[in-house]
Amino acid sequence: MIKKKRIYELAKEYKVSSNAMLKILNELHFEPKSHMSVATEVMQEAVRKKFAQEKKVAKKEMQQRTEQQKKSQTQAQPKQPPKDSAQKPGSGARIGGIKVNNSDSPVAGVMRRIEKKQKKKERRRKRDRRKVDSGEVAKSFKATMANLAGPKSRKKHRRDIGSRDADTVRDEKTVAVNEFMTVAELAQRMDHSPAEVISKLFEMGMMATINQRLDMDTIEMVASEFGYDVEPIAEVGEYAREEEIEENLKQRAPVVTVMGHVDHGKTSLLDYIRHSNVVAGEAGAITQHIGAYEVRTDSGRIAFLDTPGHEAFTAMRARGTQVTDIVVLIVAADDGVQPQTIEAIDHAKAGGVPIIVAINKIDKPGANIDNVKTQLANHNLMSEDWGGKTIMVEISAKKGTNVDKLLEMILLQAEMMDLQADPSIRAQGVVIEARLEKGRGPVSTVLIQRGTAEIGDSVVAGVHSGHIRTIVDDQDRSREKIGPSTPAQITGLSGVPQAGDSLLVVGSDQEAKEIAAKRSQIKREQDARRTLGRVSLDQVFDRIKEGQMKELRLIIKGDVDGSVEVLADTLGKIESEEVRATIIHQSVGTITESDVLLAAASNAVIIGFHVRPDARAREVAKQEKVDIRLYDIIYEAESDVKKALEGLLDPTVSEQFVGLAEVRNVFRVPKVGNIAGCYVREGRINRADTLHLVRDGRVMYKGTVGSLKRFKDDTREVKEGFECGIGIEGYNDIKEGDLIEAYQLVEEARHLS
Repeated sequence: MIKKKRIYELAKEYKVSSNAMLKILNELHFEPKSHMSVATEVMQEAVRKKFAQEKKVAKKEMQQRTEQQKKSQTQAQPKQPPKDSAQKPGSGARIGGIKVNNSDSPVAGVMRRIEKKQKKKERRRKRDRRKVDSGEVAKSFKATMANLAGPKSRKKHRRDIGSRDADTVRDEKTVAVNEFMTVAELAQRMDHSPAEVISKLFEMGMMATINQRLDMDTIEMVASEFGYDVEPIAEVGEYAREEEIEENLKQRAPVVTVMGHVDHGKTSLLDYIRHSNVVAGEAGAITQHIGAYEVRTDSGRIAFLDTPGHEAFTAMRARGTQVTDIVVLIVAADDGVQPQTIEAIDHAKAGGVPIIVAINKIDKPGANIDNVKTQLANHNLMSEDWGGKTIMVEISAKKGTNVDKLLEMILLQAEMMDLQADPSIRAQGVVIEARLEKGRGPVSTVLIQRGTAEIGDSVVAGVHSGHIRTIVDDQDRSREKIGPSTPAQITGLSGVPQAGDSLLVVGSDQEAKEIAAKRSQIKREQDARRTLGRVSLDQVFDRIKEGQMKELRLIIKGDVDGSVEVLADTLGKIESEEVRATIIHQSVGTITESDVLLAAASNAVIIGFHVRPDARAREVAKQEKVDIRLYDIIYEAESDVKKALEGLLDPTVSEQFVGLAEVRNVFRVPKVGNIAGCYVREGRINRADTLHLVRDGRVMYKGTVGSLKRFKDDTREVKEGFECGIGIEGYNDIKEGDLIEAYQLVEEARHLS
C-alpha cells in the first residue's frame, strides 16, 4: 500500500519544484488546490508512470543519437570540388532565374542591373511595412554609441523620474513634477521661459515670482494651460534609484511579519526560534517596538518582523505589511480571534500578502482549535483541512511543538512566490525603527530590500543623509556589508529618520546631501502650508469657538521614533467638544533642559516613554515647576492623560429634591415684599436651596431663598412638621395653596467617552 504524501513531499522525491509538480498533475487531469494538498495513491501511481515513460523515451533517443554519430563517423567525407573549377566564360550562368550562355555579354549586364533594382525595391518595401518603435530606436542608438565609445561595461539602468514602467516611453506632452517646485523649475520642465509661466499665473489671478513655490493644484492648472499633463514624482531622489539587472537576479530570503492580538505569543514564538528572550525586556511583557530579526534554518534564511499587538500600534502593523512578503498570523487557541487579529487580517489583505496562520498555545487546558478555525473561516481564512487554501499550523511557542513545521511552510510559500533580488546594485530599503543613542548618535534599524549596502556608502533616509559608519546585525555582530532581505542597525546618518522612510544608497556624499536638502525644503513648505492655510469664515467661527475650548498641552519624548509617533497619535485622538490634548513637540532622545524650558513657556506637561530626564533637566523642572511623567507602558500614559482631560471638563450640575412646603398664608411686609407662611410637609428647607414655586401642577418660578424665618428669628434650616416664613428672592406673586419645592445642586464629575 502506497503511503499518502503531500504534493510538496512528492516534488522533493522526484527532485522538482512544487510548481512543476502541480503542472504535471494538471496535465494528468488532476486538480490539486495547492502544494499542501494530499497526493492520493492514484496521483502517485500516475506520476510514477509518467516519469518512467519519459525516462524510457529519453533513453531511446540517446541510443538513436549514438548510432547516428557512429554512422556519420564511418561514412566517407564528400569530395571537395577542385579549386580551379571557376566558371568558364562560355559555360553559361543564371541571372534572375534565366539561363544566359555568356555571362560577360551586354545583355547579362543589363539583366544584373534590373535584378539589383528589384532587390532594392523589395528591401525598401519591407522596411516601410515594419512598424517604427521610437523606444527601440533610442535603445539601439544608445547601444551603438556605447560600443563606439569603448569596451562593453556592465549594463545598468536608472529609473526615469516618475515613470511607472522602465520600458514605457513617456508621452512628449507629459511632465514629471513634484509638489512645491518653483516657477523656474516648472518652466524648465515645460520648455517655456519663466516669464511666460508668470504671465499665465497673472492671468489666472495669482501674483508669483520666479522663485515662488507652487502647490500641486496650481502646477496642474498651469501645465494644463500650456497643454501638458502632469505626472507626480513619487519621491525626491527617485532618479538615483537603480533598476535591477535581470541576469543578476538571485533568490532572496522571505521577509515574514508576525502579527496578531496582544499576548497571543508573537514574541515568544520568535524567542523560541532565535533562542533568545526578547519578551523579558519589554515592559508589561507586551511588545511596544517593531523588531527585525534574521533566522537561519537548514532549508534557508528567513527575515522576521515582530509587530506590537496592542490596539494603539495600528500604524506599526500597517508599516509591517508594506515591507513584508508573508504574514504569519498568531491566534491563541484559548482566546480565539480578537479585534487586533481582525485588524491584522485586514492589513494583510489590503497589502495583497499571503497569510499563514499559526494557532498557538495548543498545550493550554482551555485550547479549542476547532473554534479558532471557525472564527477564522468567518473572515475568509479557510483551513486546508476544511477544503480551503489557507495554511494553518498548530504550535506551542513555549514547548516548541510544530515550530519546525511552521518554518517549513514559510519556506515552501516563499518557494512558490519565487522571490528574487539583484545584489549587484546600490542598496535600497526601508527604515523599520530609529532612535538616538548616547555615544552612537542616530541608530536606524533598516531592512535592505534589494542591492547591497557596505560600510562607507553614502546614504539618504527621509530628510537625513550621511555615510554608513557601522553595520550591526540583530545578534550584535559587526558586518562589513548586508544584502537583500537582511535586517540590520546602521549608524552615520545626520539625524533620526522617521519609521517607514525609504533608505537609498547613492553615488556620493554630495548627491546624498542634495537629495536630503531638497526633501527638507519640501517638508518645511508642506508644514508651513498645513499650518498657515487659507482661512474661510467657517474656520474663523470654529477658531472663535476653539478659544473657549480647554486644552492639555503635551511634549512627548521617546526612545524610538515609531513609539513616539504611535503615542502622539493615541494621545492626540483623546478629545471632546470641550477639551483636547495638543502635542506641541515630539522627538526622540532623553528629556533635556530645552524641553523643560519649552514646557514652562507653553504651560505643558512632558511625557517620557522609555526615556529619563538628565540631571540639568530635573533641576530646571523643579525650579520652573514643570510636571514630567515617565511611562514604560503605553496604555498607562493614555489612561493618565484621559484622567487629566476629564479634570478639565466642567462638572455636570443636577438638582436633587430635598423638601416640600405648602403655602397656607401670605403676609405682605413693607419694603420687603410678600412672605409665604408655610408648613413643611416633606424633607427640609435650607437657606442655600434652590426653590421651585408650583401652582396647579405647573412650575411658575425658579429661584433662591431670600429669607427663612421661624417665628421672628432667622434660621438656617426648617425640618418636616414645622412652620416657617419663606421669602423668594425677586418674586412676590405667591398665593395660598402654592407648593414650594426645595432642591439641592449636586455636581458630578464627567468622563470622556
